[in-house]
Amino acid sequence: MTPARTVTLALTGASGMPYGVRLLECLLQSGTRVYLIYSQAAQIVARQEMDLSLPSRAKDAATFLSERYAPQEGQLRVFAREEWFAPVASGSNPADAMVICPCTMGTLGSVAAGLSDNLIERAADVMLKEKRPLILVPRETPLSTIHLENMLRLGRAGATILPANPGFYHHPDSVEALVDFVVARILDQLKIDHDLMSRWGEQRHADE
Repeated sequence: MTPARTVTLALTGASGMPYGVRLLECLLQSGTRVYLIYSQAAQIVARQEMDLSLPSRAKDAATFLSERYAPQEGQLRVFAREEWFAPVASGSNPADAMVICPCTMGTLGSVAAGLSDNLIERAADVMLKEKRPLILVPRETPLSTIHLENMLRLGRAGATILPANPGFYHHPDSVEALVDFVVARILDQLKIDHDLMSRWGEQRHADE
């Protein structure tokens, strides 16, 4: 797989909004074009977890995020949840990859069932049918049998299930370092270069 040039990023209402927001920042810094969609519940969680007020209107959101991250012209597009003429809604113009981060179990279950009741679910369905990379980042515990069966179904359909489970072998000293661990794993799946953390074995060799 070549590095993703265009990534659809969906934010839903699971806890773990710092992962999605940091991923958006890293994707834009890497020069990747981003199609952004977020749910109403994601707005609530962003406000509660990060004191971040995401505008309800897509146009206002694009302006707000452009001022925050200064992307290149045309690099960031924000779509409303019911914007059915968005390119992500059709297999004739899909992104190279899609990430749902954080991903609620409701969204995960809807995608597993093939539902397309909103643009997030439809965009994910397009990824599966077009055999493009789809990465879901759930943040839930404990997991019920229904959750596990939905994950298995999606895994068999070609999706990547990447739980937001940070590691500790890199000796994180901040919440930001824990967030970067998960974001680094997502970028690896997208084949996008980053320097968020040392890779396994690199620090040891550097000390020798």
